[in-house]
Amino acid sequence: MKHSSMRQPWKPSPAIKASAVLHLGALSGVAAGLGWPWAVGGILANHAVLTIAGLWPRSTLLGSNMRKLSAPACDAQHIAITIDDGPDPQITPQVLDILDAAGAQATFFCIGKAVEAHPQLAREIIRRGHHIENHSYAHRHYFSVMGLDQLRKEISRAQSVISQTTGHTPVYFRAPAGLRSPLLDPVLQSLNLQLVSWTRRGFDTVATDSGKVLQRLEKGLATGDILLLHDGNAGMTASGRALVLEVLPKLLDTLRARGFRAVSLRIAADPLNSLKGVAE
Repeated sequence: MKHSSMRQPWKPSPAIKASAVLHLGALSGVAAGLGWPWAVGGILANHAVLTIAGLWPRSTLLGSNMRKLSAPACDAQHIAITIDDGPDPQITPQVLDILDAAGAQATFFCIGKAVEAHPQLAREIIRRGHHIENHSYAHRHYFSVMGLDQLRKEISRAQSVISQTTGHTPVYFRAPAGLRSPLLDPVLQSLNLQLVSWTRRGFDTVATDSGKVLQRLEKGLATGDILLLHDGNAGMTASGRALVLEVLPKLLDTLRARGFRAVSLRIAADPLNSLKGVAE
């Protein structure tokens, strides 16, 4: 699937359409004298469903959400390793060395503010043959309850910082902690960004046991999976070493042993594209 550079009009998901119909039906029912308790109850139930969908990172109820690679990528035995919350000046260079040693590519979902703070490191990620995508500007904890204008500014600012710093424009977006609201999808559509979650994650920001993190990533591992690790906000082992540095070499060994190839999301989407000229 090649990512188009043309902005697409927003198309609400079936769940959002159903929500709009329910709200209109409730208002019409009240206007027709059918009573407000059922209307309020229905609206509250609807909002509860939408809230739960926003708290479920892999949900598609609120809009398009890439959770696995495309069929051609699966056929090619591709796996996408995605690395969030960087770049980090202490950890990211070591991650890059590990990837280089294995001949692997990764996708770095970077925080715009961190790219501003470490522009040379961001450019080094690109120089090493990887891709940087949008993970918001400041990774705010209240991202999922931001208003429409706040969301647009937060994501647009990161988009601008990453583009100006690296010369490459993000085409994918990952929400902070994977949490979002119904307002996110139209903003991403307007910025021509595709939401990406993951197939499996290691919970390496909160764990201390690298073995358990690796086990979570490898259990049920299949071609086309999107895996999640962190170079920023990284969890540490008992000895004080970032978990990603312990887990990544072993994970790459497993991929190689099973015949998988670690590629970036963009290469998985369009194997004929090189880093130059991709989705500019």
